[in-house]
Amino acid sequence: MKQEQIDDLRGNPVPEQGLFIGGSRRSAARGGYRAVVSPLDGTTLTTLAEGDTSDVDDAVSSARTAFKKGGWSKAAPAERKKIMHRIADLIDRNALELAVLGVRDNGTEISMALKAEPGSAANTFRYYAELVDKLYGEIAPTPNSVLGLVHHEPVGVVGVIVPWNFPLMIGAWKIAPALAAGNSVVVKPAEVASLSLLRLAELCSEAGLPDGVLNVVTGRGSVVGEAMGLHPDIDVLAFTGSGGVGRRLLEYSARSNLKRVYLELGGKSPNVVFADAPNLDQAAKTAAYGIFRNSGQVCVAGSRLLVERSIHKEFAERVAAIAAQIKVGDPLDLTTEAGAVASEVQLHKNLEHVARAQAQGAELRTGGNRILEDTGGYFMAPTVFDGVTPDMTLFQEEVFGPVLAITPFEDEADAVRIANSTAYGLASGVWTANLSRAHRMVRAIRAGIVHVNTYGGSDITVPLGGVGQSGNGHDKSRHAMDKFQDLKTAWVQL
Repeated sequence: MKQEQIDDLRGNPVPEQGLFIGGSRRSAARGGYRAVVSPLDGTTLTTLAEGDTSDVDDAVSSARTAFKKGGWSKAAPAERKKIMHRIADLIDRNALELAVLGVRDNGTEISMALKAEPGSAANTFRYYAELVDKLYGEIAPTPNSVLGLVHHEPVGVVGVIVPWNFPLMIGAWKIAPALAAGNSVVVKPAEVASLSLLRLAELCSEAGLPDGVLNVVTGRGSVVGEAMGLHPDIDVLAFTGSGGVGRRLLEYSARSNLKRVYLELGGKSPNVVFADAPNLDQAAKTAAYGIFRNSGQVCVAGSRLLVERSIHKEFAERVAAIAAQIKVGDPLDLTTEAGAVASEVQLHKNLEHVARAQAQGAELRTGGNRILEDTGGYFMAPTVFDGVTPDMTLFQEEVFGPVLAITPFEDEADAVRIANSTAYGLASGVWTANLSRAHRMVRAIRAGIVHVNTYGGSDITVPLGGVGQSGNGHDKSRHAMDKFQDLKTAWVQL
């Protein structure tokens, strides 16, 4: 990939963005639009349709009609497989366009976006395309006089609500297995990052996905998201985002049709470094990039760094020095290592966390301020706090920004106690050369994934999900299909 190719796309005008319902773009029922402000420079990138309850009704009706027609839900697995491979091919063919469009929308650095957005989305569609015709029903171990069969059936209409960080990647994690299972889908992207998912819907249609099987309704979470949560004809809702919104979605389910709600709610992930880590320099670099890539806007970011006290002072200095050298800047520059914060609102929230941490006695080692303000964009310096204790807000609450909290520990038992001292349990990391200790820590840390002598990088073949207030259910792997299928038993007297 050459910088010139990216620069050719950076200034392309983005047309007014309508909803995608029933296989085509259309205006919102009430005709409302809102400005899309780019975090790169604070200018208006385009306008986006403001959907409301009636638009959600139309999208769900379109999805249900398509499901009942059976052009997708009853299609042979080999046919669904073929179309999903076409979708992946089209994502690859349009990868640079998708990546640049997404970066202009949410500020992720292009070097990361190319791999994490279209690259990941294409791989995800291919993975589930290959899984479609390899899922078998079951024959129960019954007496010879009875035949017990277990069928896997699509649930019907799936609602998907996607956050503003990595919308294409996270969207694909939910959309692809839902489609592979034969469902119809209604997607609500984040208000500040909708463009790449609207384009994905067009590519799916181009690949041959029947009209109405995939619909995208843009708009405010308090309107469109609530309408989806309360809708009586959505069977399953899959959400990635904040805990507060996740709680409301559960309430909406209880108030409506008791739809199943699967939640990935982020985390406050501990990255635990023992003195016997095989390479402390590599551990320090990985720890820094494990929180500061994409300006900390990663659900599995290692936002809490726990360091054995015997190496704590020196290791904290290494991490702070690396953080201070990370290149923050133009997200469309291939040499940029950390891009923009996705919105001005989020930037101010990050800075409020910095002020609170200082007031509570944490030691600011580097960063903590807005930078590059003259660009008009929303940029923040990588920020490292040391001496963060479990009673501090910075230790307990997810910032979702480039802010790292460092805490020393005494021994293995202390490390486990501190690591598990939050309500979250999404991701974690352990650095040690002691194989027995590594396995003990994997068992002891309460999290959906434990990285050992690395951080991040797990692929589509393994599940991602959390415990505690990090949510329920799993994205990725074969297990993601479980959310979007029902089991039906046939009990046949012979």
